[in-house]
Amino acid sequence: MALKATIYKAELNIADMDRNYYQEHALTIARHPSETEERVMIRLLAFALHAHEALAYGKDLFDVEEPALWLKDLTGAIDTWIEVGQPEERRLMKASGRAEHVVVYSYSAVSHIWFKQIAKQIDRARNITIVNIAAESSAALERMAKRNMQLQCTIQDGQVWLTDGTDTVQVERETLLAERKY
Repeated sequence: MALKATIYKAELNIADMDRNYYQEHALTIARHPSETEERVMIRLLAFALHAHEALAYGKDLFDVEEPALWLKDLTGAIDTWIEVGQPEERRLMKASGRAEHVVVYSYSAVSHIWFKQIAKQIDRARNITIVNIAAESSAALERMAKRNMQLQCTIQDGQVWLTDGTDTVQVERETLLAERKY
């Protein structure tokens, strides 16, 4: 018998002063049986950082043809393809050809080693951004994970805070690769 996804519900209130985006989102997040709560929370963080009315969760672990999140325009073309973890360079290059922007949120203690291994292979793709979430931040986010969550995300001057009303995490992130403009 196949294991089923675990469903997480999140009421996410976003105050992104950098983008003038202020919205509340009721999210339903399917956690794949092989997925950790840490990864669920990094996907939620990625949603907050790219929040848009058309941003949607993909089926990345259920369907290899989809990302963790994506933003499509009204024609169905992929504007932003968002990966979480340490995807293979082949997957990133494929995403780079399909989307206007590709963003990866890595969060492992070995992310810098992974990045060094794929950096040369993805160098020709100018539309990829790779952001590493500090291990302390991702661990603190994992501790916030609950099946039902009420969260507030505040983004100001490049700083990110996520709170559940009890604990607050200042998310430390480092850009390993920035998208290059043509």
